[in-house]
Amino acid sequence: MNQAAAALPPVRGKLTADAPLAPLVWFKSGGAAQWLFEPADAEDLASFLAGLDPSVPVMGLGLGSNMIVRDGGVPGVVVRLGKAFAGVEQLDPVTLRCGGGASGILVSSKARDAGIGGVEFLRSIPGTVGGFVRMNGGAYGREVKDVLVECEVVLRSGERRVLALAELGYTYRHSALPEGAIVISATFRGHGEEPAVIQAEMDRIAAAREESQPLRSKTGGSTFKNPDGHKAWALIDAAGCRGLMRGDAQVSEKHCNFLLNLGNASSADIEALGEDVRAKVKAQSGVELEWEIQRIGVSK
Repeated sequence: MNQAAAALPPVRGKLTADAPLAPLVWFKSGGAAQWLFEPADAEDLASFLAGLDPSVPVMGLGLGSNMIVRDGGVPGVVVRLGKAFAGVEQLDPVTLRCGGGASGILVSSKARDAGIGGVEFLRSIPGTVGGFVRMNGGAYGREVKDVLVECEVVLRSGERRVLALAELGYTYRHSALPEGAIVISATFRGHGEEPAVIQAEMDRIAAAREESQPLRSKTGGSTFKNPDGHKAWALIDAAGCRGLMRGDAQVSEKHCNFLLNLGNASSADIEALGEDVRAKVKAQSGVELEWEIQRIGVSK
């Protein structure tokens, strides 16, 4: 599915054809990106997208935690933000501006050091700022919309824009960010707090995750959204899906809203297991589970 590199705009960053994505995602499965672009900086990204044929699809890739890359790979350009986008700076006593490539752990640690409370929950979101701003990521009773002031994006057209919280159309695990837009930074506002108090909350969250989630596994994190009035894991458990398998893919016995790759599961196995779970839950409870994990690319 390759195309001539001559058809692509020049870059200062790194552009790789037929780049395997399995090593870059938590499930360790799936095909290659037609092109993987790691821009040198925001200007490099903006000029590349401005010059790229508008028919070529573009998507961002963070830590690859909440994602199934299908086995046939991803057509178009996958953008991965590296170190140039991983900075965190303090704007005032309670506000941080964070690069789109910064991890939740880095953001929460910098906030603790600065005495900024209220963003501890970001520690438990296994991803980057770009990903959890797009998805309105959340955990432990808080979500990104509770702390976001604004974000800067590069649109698919190459235009750079700053979007205020109200423009993002946030709902549960969803934003109205346009297709192909890449979040390059976000501004978060918390409240003044003693670093020791912040650290205690971060420790509490870490312990809760350790106890309830399969952290050292090839997984995609939380698989299905919690339906109104329900917990997805409880519906899955009630439908008898705990430990359910398809090939090397398994519903986690520790937390049954997590799918695992026990060895060499294909992305098709993992996605089909998820559909098995959806069908069993629908039959048992009448509730239609919605995927929270992004499923991208084409089947083999």
